[in-house]
Amino acid sequence: MKLIRFYCSYLTLHHCLSIFCLALITAFYRTQKQSQDTMLRSSFILRSAEAIIKTAQTGKIVTVTINRPKQLNALSNEVCTALFTTLKKLDADPSCSVIVLTGEGRAFVAGADIKYMQKQDFVESLNSEEVGKDVLGDLRFGFFSLNKPIIAAVNGFALGGGCELAMSCDIIVASEKAIFGQPEIKIGTIPGMGGTQRLTHAIGKAKAMEWVLTGDQYTAEEAERAGLVSRVVKHEDLMPTALKIAESIAKNSQVTVKLAKRAVNASQETTLTTGMKYERDIFAMTFATADRKEGMTAFVEKRPPNFKDA
Repeated sequence: MKLIRFYCSYLTLHHCLSIFCLALITAFYRTQKQSQDTMLRSSFILRSAEAIIKTAQTGKIVTVTINRPKQLNALSNEVCTALFTTLKKLDADPSCSVIVLTGEGRAFVAGADIKYMQKQDFVESLNSEEVGKDVLGDLRFGFFSLNKPIIAAVNGFALGGGCELAMSCDIIVASEKAIFGQPEIKIGTIPGMGGTQRLTHAIGKAKAMEWVLTGDQYTAEEAERAGLVSRVVKHEDLMPTALKIAESIAKNSQVTVKLAKRAVNASQETTLTTGMKYERDIFAMTFATADRKEGMTAFVEKRPPNFKDA
């Protein structure tokens, strides 16, 4: 009897251990599957993000295209993340000197994705103030950290966040079909990516107040007359013109281009006296570069300069 009881106890223990091991194995494979599912989802999100931003490089110029034409390239969470990630990578890429930013289809960017913004509350909106806390915050302030010149080739609608995105760039070239505006007032809010500030610096208080308070749309010619746009060209000439400007910039010393961009941008942040002092410091700084020496030597010797970006 003792032997039978011992054998039964052994079988019970063996059964329990088997069940326990089976449970461990099941849990392990379930965890593995969840991990694989997560990786697949992440991979899908990454592929989706990559698909909505297209890049094409010619020489030292990279064209970045927002590729969401059915939604008029509206700034969704994914678009903002992919766009700013792409721009940061290009800013660190020595093979790229100038970036041309445009949109696929009939819009540059027709604004922010309202479905995304509709869900935000006061705290979430406030948190978007800093880079890294919110994708719109990255675009709002992140452009200040980029050293490479960015040319906005505005091919169509540039409304709301689209107009603000264009203003974040260093030069705006517009197609004759381009439409600009800050229509946020019409949906009960105000511009939130620089529309009240950059626009005022660009076209003055009177014009900016009209744009912001009416929410009306303006043609490329009106935007050019106001001082927002560098030049307006025929639609078919938009990209060739933007690329020609980019090529002209790319021929210069990229060290000096970076310093020049900083000096001009400083004028938007400081008083005239402070800005003039900053300009003088930057001017003196160029005399510590090999490219300044090469540029002046080439001028005296009546030959094209051979800049080394140093």
